[in-house]
Amino acid sequence: MNLATYMSDAIRRIMTKAYRNVLSNPWEAKTVWRLQNTFLKSEKKRAAVKKKEGIDVPPFLICSIATTCNLHCKGCYARANGIAADSQEEQKKTLTPMEWRSIFEEAASMGVNFALLAGGEPMMRRDILEEVANVKDMVFPIFTNGTLIGHSYIEFLKKHLNMIPVISIEGMEHSTDERRGKGMYKRAMQSVEMLHNEDLFFGTSITVTTENFDLVTSDAFVDNLRDLGCKLIVYVEYVPTEPGTEYLAFGEADMDKMEAVQAHQRERYHDVIIISFPGDEQHLGGCLAAGRGFFHIGPDGSAEPCPFSPFSDRNVIDIGVKGALASPLFRKLREVHLVGGEHSGGCALFEHREEVEAMLKEAV
Repeated sequence: MNLATYMSDAIRRIMTKAYRNVLSNPWEAKTVWRLQNTFLKSEKKRAAVKKKEGIDVPPFLICSIATTCNLHCKGCYARANGIAADSQEEQKKTLTPMEWRSIFEEAASMGVNFALLAGGEPMMRRDILEEVANVKDMVFPIFTNGTLIGHSYIEFLKKHLNMIPVISIEGMEHSTDERRGKGMYKRAMQSVEMLHNEDLFFGTSITVTTENFDLVTSDAFVDNLRDLGCKLIVYVEYVPTEPGTEYLAFGEADMDKMEAVQAHQRERYHDVIIISFPGDEQHLGGCLAAGRGFFHIGPDGSAEPCPFSPFSDRNVIDIGVKGALASPLFRKLREVHLVGGEHSGGCALFEHREEVEAMLKEAV
C-alpha cells in the first residue's frame, strides 16, 4: 500500500463530496472549488519534499490551541493529559496567535491540507481563530462543544469558510448531558440550528463507546443529523484515560462491528462525510501518528505523536514543522512500528504508553 497515494485519494473523495454538499450555497461552493485545486497542488508539494529531503509530509495536523474549557466532561483526555486546566498555575504556556499562524503558513507551504483545532475549548481562543483563518490554503475543523456559538461567531464563520465547526455530542440528550452537563445537548442543538439556518458547512463529533455504539451508528441517528444539516460525522473511539472506564473502549469484536457499520454508512449516505478515528487506520497500514499521517501540536508548541500520547522531544517553534517531522522520537516510533505496524484496533500509542515514554528518554 502506498500510504501517500491512499491519503491523497481520500482527500480528493472528501473534497468532491464536500463540493456536492455545498452547491446550495454559492460562496461555500466557490471556496470548496478553490480548495480542491489548492489541494491538488499540495499533493505535488508533499511529493517534492519527500523527493528532495526524504521527509513524509502528512496532510493533517491536530492542534490543541486552548488550555481552558467552560465544561468538565467525564473522561476528558485534554484534562487527563494536562492540556486543559482551570487554574492559571496548572495551565500550560500557550503560543501567540501569530506563532500559530506562522506554523500553519509553513505547514501549508509543505502541502499540509487540514489542521484539526482542539483544546480545551478552541472557541475560547477567538484571537487565535481570527488570526489563523487568514491561512486560506488550509481547512480548520474546529472541534467544539458548541456552547459559545452565537451571532458573533456565526458572522465569523460566514466570513471565513475554511473554518468548519465540528460540534461534540455523545448521542441524544440523556447521554450527552450525562457526560457534558445538564442542558448541554439542547445548547449544542441550538448551535446546530443556527448553522443550518445559515446554510453553513458543519459537522458533529461523537465519542463512541461500547454503551452508545448501537444508538450513534444507527440509520435513524445519522438520518436525524443529516436532516439537521450536518454534512460531516467524526466517530472518535473512546480511549480510557479515566481509570475504571476501560469497559467503554472497543475490543477486537467491536472494531469488526464498527468496520461493517462504516461500510454500510458510506454506501447509504452519499451526502455525508463519515470518518472513524482511529478505526480507519486499520486500512492504512496501522497507526498514523508521529508524522505518518498526522502529529499533534500542544498549546505550547510541543510536537507530540498524537493527543493521546503527549510525549515530546522537540518544539515546533524552535525547529518548525519540517524539523518536528524529523524528530528522534517520531523516527523511533516509526522504526519499531508502534506506528505503521500491525493494528488490531484501539489507540496503539495509548496502549503502549510506557514504551513510548521509554523511547522519549532515549531521544532526549
